[in-house]
Amino acid sequence: MAHHHFVPQHYHVAIGPHEPVLRLAPGDTVSTTTVDARGRDAGDQQVSERGNPQTGPFYVEGAEPGDTLVVRFDRIWPNRKRGWTGTAIAPNVLDPGFRPGFADEVELAEWEVDLNKGTARLASPPSPLGKLELPLAPMLGCFGVAPPRGQAISTATSSTHGGNMDYRGFVQGVKVYFPVFVPGALLHVGDCHAVQGDGEIVGTGIEISAEVTFGVDLLKGRQINWPRAENDDYIMTVGNARPLDQCVQHATTEMVRWLTSDFGLDA
Repeated sequence: MAHHHFVPQHYHVAIGPHEPVLRLAPGDTVSTTTVDARGRDAGDQQVSERGNPQTGPFYVEGAEPGDTLVVRFDRIWPNRKRGWTGTAIAPNVLDPGFRPGFADEVELAEWEVDLNKGTARLASPPSPLGKLELPLAPMLGCFGVAPPRGQAISTATSSTHGGNMDYRGFVQGVKVYFPVFVPGALLHVGDCHAVQGDGEIVGTGIEISAEVTFGVDLLKGRQINWPRAENDDYIMTVGNARPLDQCVQHATTEMVRWLTSDFGLDA
């Protein structure tokens, strides 16, 4: 087992069969960095095009189609003191034609992130509630493996390979499982949110760059259909699709498969 320090030189806004930046053995760990959803780094400099840029991909030796890749997040922590969110509720979560008005039409809200206290405070525009401060709960919103059939899928969306999942449970300490579709799996990571609500209904969390440390492992010959995850208290399955009904079908079916294969339950 080895620990690697990787400094990204370029990023991808599609998850696919890109040239790997580093080769890993099962059991290895990597410390690296990610940029924010608009491609800005720890110095708040534009280093990539917008659209959830990904660090990687990382090639895992021995990973083959039909295996399961295990990704363990050992550390996810912002590496700058300013983050941003959208200020308007996303139109697709509102009734058609409903347009809420805002006193101050601004594109982005800015947040001051205190890395020592572990909080984010709304800096602008001012909140009608006064001081608005939230505890940090850093997570990765977009990450996954190369999809099947040579596809490169935009980081704006998601599927069986992972992608733009934006689930607030993907935090430090969680293990995430992915089906492997290509040799080496080709793991991509990115899109840190300093904190996010359950539904991301403004289309963002508090978007920020981050330091990320993760470990990888393999379950050989173990095939799953959709991403899975577990923490100290829960097991979780993910359905990435539209509409929401289809997501529920995928996630529930994957949970039944997991419970019957590993936990001694029948359907």
